[in-house]
Amino acid sequence: MITQDSRQAAPTRADARALDAMDELAPLRERFALPDGVRYFDGNSLGALPATVPAMMSQVIAGEWGTSLIRSWLDGGWWDAPLRVGELIAPILGCAEGQVVVGDSVSVQLFNLIIAAVRLNPGRARILVDADVFPSDRYMASSAARLLNVDLEAVPMAELPAELAERGDDVAVALASAVDFRSGELWDVSEVTRRCHDAGALVLWDLCHAAGAIPVALDAHRVDFAVGCTYKYLAGGPGAPAFAYVAKRHQDAIDLPLTGWHGHERPFDFAADYVPARGISRARVSTPHILSMRALEESLGVFRDVPIDLVRAKSLALGTFFFACLDALPPRLGVGCITPRDEQHRGSHVAVTHPRSDDVMPGLLERGVICDQRPPNLLRFGFNALHLSFEDVFVGVRSLGETIVELT
Repeated sequence: MITQDSRQAAPTRADARALDAMDELAPLRERFALPDGVRYFDGNSLGALPATVPAMMSQVIAGEWGTSLIRSWLDGGWWDAPLRVGELIAPILGCAEGQVVVGDSVSVQLFNLIIAAVRLNPGRARILVDADVFPSDRYMASSAARLLNVDLEAVPMAELPAELAERGDDVAVALASAVDFRSGELWDVSEVTRRCHDAGALVLWDLCHAAGAIPVALDAHRVDFAVGCTYKYLAGGPGAPAFAYVAKRHQDAIDLPLTGWHGHERPFDFAADYVPARGISRARVSTPHILSMRALEESLGVFRDVPIDLVRAKSLALGTFFFACLDALPPRLGVGCITPRDEQHRGSHVAVTHPRSDDVMPGLLERGVICDQRPPNLLRFGFNALHLSFEDVFVGVRSLGETIVELT
């Protein structure tokens, strides 16, 4: 494995191929239908297509929907899918069964759990939110705060522990991102959760840029709530439904604002009054997007027999090799980076800076290198360890340098 201390000469393609030859996860690339000639660094925005999904979806459409029709709610397992798929995600999140449900979007899940957390922690009139959280998270927190008539305060993650220590006695819940969506900085889920609990606050984690790439050990860290999307590292497909984690100790006490019939104790009684189901089923809302749900269920098969710790180890190795290649670029090209190099503080994507990132992006695409661009000057390179190779990294950084040279 390439480490920061061992970076001396510029890495070569032969170095990359040698690392690929030693990579025990390299065969997993065959589980994805990646186009020839493409180096895909955007799994942190949309995961690559798992190879078995197209055939399975044809069967779902033609068989479960086309032939079995409405009978598939039972015969095809549609009704239980939110819970069944949740159980497939649970080991990836480091939690026991019965605590994850899938359905709706991240924004809907966040809104539901923010309000539930405030109601679960009465007498506290403030919601803290990571100042750099994804904007939609902040919008939802703001909406929840207005409805509940409580204060919302945005605090940089680095300042959150001090804020909780000094003025945490009125905080009902803190909403934090495990990985910063811009910079790729990783925060200590265990430590932040402990600081929240020490102040009497609950914590709700956004795991969108962590789930499927980084071990988060929700049960071990005593996390209260978490949400995350499934179309990034979990490769569930565009618009795939989000997951919600509710620690078992909170499930029968939470008062959720969105009380749809799928979360009813007896949904097929069609009763006029709402009676919440017990357990994680309470967090169901309404009819799930079955086609997306079934695609996600099939996609999660790429994680079979793959420990998340091993995924994390390769992701870090890919990132370190990326830094080594990046450091070999001539300084005159003006390439920078805002992602921490320390493995304890780095997620699974690296944010490169360049003043002409808008112009660099098309040049990379012409070379078959797919990453993404974020204003004003960021290029994000994501590392999905299940399919990305060290040679991909070498070619990706070389293409970055060649593209910038053409612009100058």
